[in-house]
Amino acid sequence: MYKNILLAIDLNDEISCRKPLLSAVELARTFGARLHVLTVVREVEAILGASAVPLGYDVITSDLENRIAALIRRVNAKILGAGEEAEADLVVVGSHRPAMKDYLLGTNAARVVRHARRSVLVARD
Repeated sequence: MYKNILLAIDLNDEISCRKPLLSAVELARTFGARLHVLTVVREVEAILGASAVPLGYDVITSDLENRIAALIRRVNAKILGAGEEAEADLVVVGSHRPAMKDYLLGTNAARVVRHARRSVLVARD
C-alpha cells in the first residue's frame, strides 16, 4: 500500500518522537516501504553562529545525521515539502498534549494534517 513513508521528528524531544518512530518503522517493514526521516533545526542561534564558520553547517548536519541514525538503529511547511520531494505515500508525525498556546495557534501536527495532500498519521504516546 505504501512505497515511501516520511517520518518528521523533533530530535530536541526524543521522548515524543519514540511513538512516531516505532509506528513509521513498523509500517515501512510491513509494506516494504522506504522510510525517509526528517528533522528541522530550531536552534536559530546555532545556525547563525555556524554560518560565521565555514565548517559550522557540516558539523550541525553531521550531528543530526548521527542522531537520526542512532534512533533508527535503536528501534531496528518543510514537512510538506519533504513529503512531496520524497513522493511519500504517508507522512508520520508526533504530537504532544496541547498547551494553551496550541489552542490559539495550533500545533505543527495540526498544520501538517490540514495542508497535506497525502495521508498523515499522527502518532501520540
